[in-house]
This record gives sequence, C-alpha cells and structure tokens, in this order.
Amino acid sequence: MSAASERYIARRPPTGPLPGFDHIRRYRDATGRTRAARLCPGEYYVTCGDELIATTLGSCVATCIRDPIAGVGGMNHFMLPVHPGSTSDRRSALEEASWGGYAMEALINEILKYGGRRGRLEIKVFGAARILAGMTDVGAKNILFVQAYLRDEGLKLVSADLGGVRPRRIRYSARTGRAGVQKLPALQSNEIIRQEHAHLEHILRRSSRSDIELF
Repeated sequence: MSAASERYIARRPPTGPLPGFDHIRRYRDATGRTRAARLCPGEYYVTCGDELIATTLGSCVATCIRDPIAGVGGMNHFMLPVHPGSTSDRRSALEEASWGGYAMEALINEILKYGGRRGRLEIKVFGAARILAGMTDVGAKNILFVQAYLRDEGLKLVSADLGGVRPRRIRYSARTGRAGVQKLPALQSNEIIRQEHAHLEHILRRSSRSDIELF
C-alpha cells in the first residue's frame, strides 16, 4: 500500500466513497442503517468500509473480491470477456469496464492499491444466465472467460453461482465476504433483457465488432 493510500484510509470519512468512485450511486438499504453502492453494467466499486455493493445480473458476470486481512474489497459488473482492440481503440472507462479483461484487472489493482495482497484474495462470481433463447449465449462465453482468468492468474475461487436461465440480484459485503443471491422471477426478466441488450449494442457498435451477433 502506498503512503498516500495509508493516509487516506486513516483520515477518510467512514461513510464516504474512496477516491474515483464518487460517480457510483450510493443509498441506504430498507433498514436505513446500512449504506450500499449500486452497480450498473460496465462499473466496478471498491470499499474499505462497512457497506454493501449491489447489482442485478442477466447474462453479465459480477466478480466479488476481497482481502479479509486488509479489510478491502469490491465488485465489478462486466458484459463481455475481452476487448478486441488495442488500448488506443478503447473509447471510455465505461466501455472498458464492460469487458471482463479490463474489469478484472481494474478491480484487483484498486484492491491492491488499498492494502490488498494477491495471495490473500477471496473471490466469488455470479451471473452469466441465458436469459433469452434467441440471443447469442453471452453468459456461456462469460463463464469460460472468468474460469480461465482465475485459473491462469492463480486466484482463489471461494464460491460461484453461474449459468441457468434466471436473472440474479446480488448483495455483497466486502467486510464480511457474505454474498446474498436472489433468483428473480421471469416477470422481472424483460427489463433486464432490454437494458443488457441496449448496452451490448452500444459497446459492440463503439468497438466496431462485426463478428458478434446478438440475435
């Protein structure tokens, strides 16, 4: 951990986000006692505090990573495995974090920045459902990617809930490592499908991919 990071952790407000995460929507849960950060596709979030990180997944994957000794952890939410272009082809941080390769590195590097150690990281992964029968199975590609990434990097997978046909709502505590998973009914799938399809069309159009078919 850098000296600057140590000084920040020592003086930071207990309810404030770490630098660089002010754009993430944060709210209080139904009890009013616990703060939470809500992720959309293409976002990631890291915290050293006692707060939840929440997201809703269809074919996307959320990776939850923490260092239980350093007390730092976070979550990402990505849509596709690896960006096809070079760094110079990438247009924005939002689009970069929509791709698994960038999202994994960005999340891990931020955790290491605040005192995490690669050898102590505990990882849980969720999502990658096949939520529309006529759609290219993006979820299956995401499963293959995240499994290969963790294996190649020698990272410790604690648990996983991947695949299936139902969307998931995830609530994760980086402090405790606990993750709550709620399988959503079919009636709630349509809005998730619409949102993911729109985001997929956007990032694929911007990255000039012509070899991925959505339908």
